[in-house]
Amino acid sequence: MEAVKPKRSLVDETYEILLNAICTGEILPGERLNQDEIAAKLDVSRQPVNSAISILKANGIVKDTGRRSVVVAPFDENLFRSIYEYRTVIEPFAVRLAGRSLSDADKRRADKVLRIGEKALKKGTLGDLVQADMMFHEMIYNWSNNQVIECSMKTNWHHIRRSMSEVLRDPEVIVSVWDQHTEIVSHLFDGRTEDAVKTMELHIGNSRTAIVGAMTAGRN
Repeated sequence: MEAVKPKRSLVDETYEILLNAICTGEILPGERLNQDEIAAKLDVSRQPVNSAISILKANGIVKDTGRRSVVVAPFDENLFRSIYEYRTVIEPFAVRLAGRSLSDADKRRADKVLRIGEKALKKGTLGDLVQADMMFHEMIYNWSNNQVIECSMKTNWHHIRRSMSEVLRDPEVIVSVWDQHTEIVSHLFDGRTEDAVKTMELHIGNSRTAIVGAMTAGRN
């Protein structure tokens, strides 16, 4: 018997649609959010749109311009630098913890996540690539069996999604991202935890370099 899944509110659905559009670049940094246009496009009233935008504003995804309008916030270089400094420490640590107690069920989960990543890679759609990347990293956090790691990463996950989108726009980076995912999983289930840790360190370092490069290019 499956548990009853609570129905999502219009505000939640509207928020997720807008967040996805921003994270995949469908709505670009600096672009104005017109509540009436969004409401018409999503076939909802202004109320859930306004509430969703308020949540986006609280999370630092959009900002007021001072002219009674809201725009997508530009990338905050200091914020993203801080996030990647944190990820450089936390994610390899999560891999090390994960290596302590992996099960057959974890292996099946890993195989499924990697297959989803391979399909996203072949399809080449940014939204699918970001979703698959999120699934991989969330799996690692979960395997760590450390609630603090899971909660702390979720706190800034919307910002991490935006950075993932920038990284995964580069065709030269995409293939190496999935190769490293596969390598991390392979090392873990072969009992080579420290090799998996080193690969994760390289993985996060490469992503950090790519996002800094994207920000630099955006200024030029």
